[in-house]
Amino acid sequence: MKILIAPDSYKDALAASDAATAIAQGIRRAAPEASSVLCPMGDGGEGTLDALLAATGAERRLARVSDALGRPIEAAWGWLAESGTAFVELAQASGLEALSRDERDALSASTFGTGELIREALEAGAQHLLLTLGGSATNDAGAGMLQALGARLLDAQGRELPPGGAALAELERLDLDGLDPRLAGLQVQAAVDVDNPLLGERGASAIFGPQKGADEAQVARLDAALAHFAERVAATLGEDHRDLAGAGAAGGMGFAARAFLGAELRPGIELVMDQVGFDALLTGSDLVITGEGQLDGQSLAGKTPVGIARRARAAGIPCVVLAGRLGPQWQAAHDEGITTAFALADGPMDLDSALTRCAELLADRAESLVRLMHAWRPDA
Repeated sequence: MKILIAPDSYKDALAASDAATAIAQGIRRAAPEASSVLCPMGDGGEGTLDALLAATGAERRLARVSDALGRPIEAAWGWLAESGTAFVELAQASGLEALSRDERDALSASTFGTGELIREALEAGAQHLLLTLGGSATNDAGAGMLQALGARLLDAQGRELPPGGAALAELERLDLDGLDPRLAGLQVQAAVDVDNPLLGERGASAIFGPQKGADEAQVARLDAALAHFAERVAATLGEDHRDLAGAGAAGGMGFAARAFLGAELRPGIELVMDQVGFDALLTGSDLVITGEGQLDGQSLAGKTPVGIARRARAAGIPCVVLAGRLGPQWQAAHDEGITTAFALADGPMDLDSALTRCAELLADRAESLVRLMHAWRPDA
């Protein structure tokens, strides 16, 4: 029996590679003879860079950049010299996980550090950039990234805007004269894990602002500021991308990637599967096990388990999700190819206990799953 193990990370608990290892341990307990193929995945959020490096053999490089609050941080990025391809994960520089809960500040958090990482890639001679968007602490529609790459965002008095999405309400003029000219020759793909537009009730501020520290009044303020930014961008570039699916990814970074980098926005899981040769790994598999922290109705917008399940269904292979939690409307995932799904908790427990025991619980669920398979198909 060949089992393809392809989980995403379990937020605040396990990296994707550690999750895959835990699942494999459980499988070995139930079926030592089974062949387990480990393929850690990511859909654009934190951990996607690790999945790409493992799959492609790209060099891991480190750079000293700014975090979302402007503090120095060491961030990783990937480099494939033979093809001139750079992998930049926004969460490395501008990620939410680097901030404590009381540090989250959606009004002033900036993507400046992500722009610094892109500049590092340009210095290395990058011709192709895969930019993964997800796990951000920011809601600035990529304004900080633009400033790091040489653009100037000016108010009515000609002063540079301070960091963060709230300041965009004061934008009077976009000065792109200093934008790094090497960007013109850079082919960019942006991996997004959601399909939200930039603005409105499904926009970056309304849907993701609260998890970045914004209250109801601040969400409204940010949405209005990003709307003003979108209007100025449209007037400057002659194109309006505010309604593009994925424009709201990473606090509006999808919008900036398309508008200023000419990026092709694609579901992150699709890009990652292409990079790791996922279809080839599926060949001969009897089962696919995937998972992440939560499976719910929002997962259909581009999260790892659903992307994996769609490929598995096309290959005629059952796909099981091991999720930290099954949230509202998770059953809709059945229509996308997920055979069944299980929550990890084996009894009442608080969140801290669940996070601490995540590897143990994953191994236990995987063991139970394979024992059930053997009972159903003794010859498997």
